[in-house]
Amino acid sequence: MIKAELFVKGKKIVGFHLTGHAGMDEYGKDVLCAFVSSAAYMTANTITDIICAGAQASDDDGDMYLMISDKDADKCSDILSGFRLHLVNTEEQYPKYLKVIFTEV
Repeated sequence: MIKAELFVKGKKIVGFHLTGHAGMDEYGKDVLCAFVSSAAYMTANTITDIICAGAQASDDDGDMYLMISDKDADKCSDILSGFRLHLVNTEEQYPKYLKVIFTEV
């Protein structure tokens, strides 16, 4: 199962931590893993390389972390809200393979 932890400060998403694999298919052929990973990379790359926000980021097989600096949270609000919506909608379709958790920070 993929665990998608979204970090919330007030009403804003300020980061995320993805862990695990969906397990719908064998490693390298799992469409849900690819789907979630692609959305996470697009979100992280937009924040770090397009918006140029200050962020802590790490990526290791099956583990991705991103935390936005407080000063750049407003600039990243829309992209992170879109990522949240994407994950929540996907969780509704695949509840056995994806769990979205909200953590106040």
